[in-house]
Amino acid sequence: MARRRKGRAVTGILVLDKPIGPSSNQALQRVRHLFNAAKAGHTGNLDPLASGVLPICLGEATKLSQFLLDSDKAYDATVSFGIKTTTGDSEGEVLAEQTAEVLTADHVTAVLTSFVGEFDQTPPMHSALKVDGQPLYKLARQGKEVERKSRRIAVHSIEITSFVPGVVATSDIRVSCSKGTYIRTLSEDIAEAVGLPGHMSALRRTATGPFDLSQSIDLQTLVDVVEKEGPHALDQFLIDPEIAVGHLERVELSDSAAFYLKQGQPVLVRNAPLSGMVRIAEAGGPFLGIGVILDDGRVAPKRLFV
Repeated sequence: MARRRKGRAVTGILVLDKPIGPSSNQALQRVRHLFNAAKAGHTGNLDPLASGVLPICLGEATKLSQFLLDSDKAYDATVSFGIKTTTGDSEGEVLAEQTAEVLTADHVTAVLTSFVGEFDQTPPMHSALKVDGQPLYKLARQGKEVERKSRRIAVHSIEITSFVPGVVATSDIRVSCSKGTYIRTLSEDIAEAVGLPGHMSALRRTATGPFDLSQSIDLQTLVDVVEKEGPHALDQFLIDPEIAVGHLERVELSDSAAFYLKQGQPVLVRNAPLSGMVRIAEAGGPFLGIGVILDDGRVAPKRLFV
């Protein structure tokens, strides 16, 4: 007999504004504890030095986590020109130094256009990517370096938002990109493109898929609400999980079709798309989950909510 999970069977998505300091998993566990939730999962690592949007799926919403993991992201980052570090960020030891006094905002703007589009990027050693079950950053801390496969990423847009000249010049940039894009690697590459060593000195994620900072809640707010009103009061901050898959076409089922689909059987639905995945809902009723269109046109269940 399966062991019953402890905690509330609460379902929804919380858009957390993760602070600098804790890891994504530590932030997740804190949120799960505050909600007293039986089940929770986050949707994409943010380094301890990074802050910003970290959608956390609770309960049945964890079935949609992959859609947010695969979604586009947006970041505000600071690139420091003149210093290269072992980690690609401000935590590492200095590897190389060169004055950046001659660098201007125009120089940075001129090279940024070359980073728009698709290209291959090799993940940094100081990342949460796992090799043989071990996060790369743990291997890096042991002084080990392993071969990493490059991956195809896409930068949809990138722009400079501010620039401060100096021996170590800094530039704030705004980036919209595909999943799997490492901004610290991008920062090093931008510095190299202007002929200087460089590193990422700050990072804030501003959006993941359909969720952005305007919808986010910080940890202290959650703590304050729990102390005053208890865990149930946090449910006011939860977002409808269907929003996470709003890019999929919505298919509404009759009562009888919904009944058979819930039993795991494909059903025929009028005016359904010809292929791909769809959102499933009862006509005039609740969101049921995700379905997939079969070759014969029927809708089959893929990830259903209980």
